[in-house]
Amino acid sequence: MTTAASNVETLKWTDKFLLGYAPMDEVHEEFVEIVSQMQRASDSEIPGLLDSFITHAKGHFEAEDTWMVETEFPARECHIGEHAAVMKSVEEVKVFVALGNYEICRSLAAELAGWFPGHADYLDSALAHWMCKKRLGGKPVVIRRDISLR
Repeated sequence: MTTAASNVETLKWTDKFLLGYAPMDEVHEEFVEIVSQMQRASDSEIPGLLDSFITHAKGHFEAEDTWMVETEFPARECHIGEHAAVMKSVEEVKVFVALGNYEICRSLAAELAGWFPGHADYLDSALAHWMCKKRLGGKPVVIRRDISLR
């Protein structure tokens, strides 16, 4: 049985990922947890975790895509396109995992772990700001507990 390398730094949820729009923050925390689990998974756990990730990502991206379309978010085409590209890659990986190539799923998890912080910082933070303005009439408020002041 193969397991992920113990020296792999896994994605971990921290307050730095909070964007101030609760529905988005909640789904992002789940995203981080599933990616982290895929990074640490044994071969036998990979297929089930990949299926869980696919279910999560479809719901996650569909929710954000719907918010963008319904509220006419200005940067929606780029953001929706990025979601579609991720799902295309995930579906391609699923084919290889079905053939027993579990390492490709770990590579996917590593790529997702590298992709998510930038996606959240740039595209999702703009959407969170937009959603708070549209639905709540103001800017998001974020209180971060675990940041260092230098």
